[in-house]
Amino acid sequence: MSALQMLNVYRHDTRSRALITLAGEIDQVSAPLVSEALERCLCEGIRTIDVDLTPVTFCDCSGLNAFLRAAHHAIAAGGALSLHHPPPTLVRILTLTGTGPLLLGFPDPATSPPGPEEQAGSLPAPRPAPTYGVTGRPGVLAPAAPGGVL
Repeated sequence: MSALQMLNVYRHDTRSRALITLAGEIDQVSAPLVSEALERCLCEGIRTIDVDLTPVTFCDCSGLNAFLRAAHHAIAAGGALSLHHPPPTLVRILTLTGTGPLLLGFPDPATSPPGPEEQAGSLPAPRPAPTYGVTGRPGVLAPAAPGGVL
């Protein structure tokens, strides 16, 4: 199965901010599409990237690496990358690696007291994704370009 069949990438920009919605599975085969979409945003001057993962059914460490690399590049460019509504597989990886605060926009645990969720060993719910005006039919996602990629 090709990466295009496994993952769709949708993009909506407002000034220097972008909402990237990923739908499908993120793994070793499709993670390069994620990297390409996020890097393209940065190359085009987007500095704040929100990634909606609501329609993602699976994400492994390849996806985590793509998100961490893009977050590093966004921070270096004076911006930020935030993940919203990660699937359970990614939440587990974020918990095990301790990278949740970097990608989900939580305060640094080293500088803030742990809340009840952190004390229990799980990540708190991510902040809601910002709202973006979308043209077209409400509630219907359309690929950013033919083939489902940017």
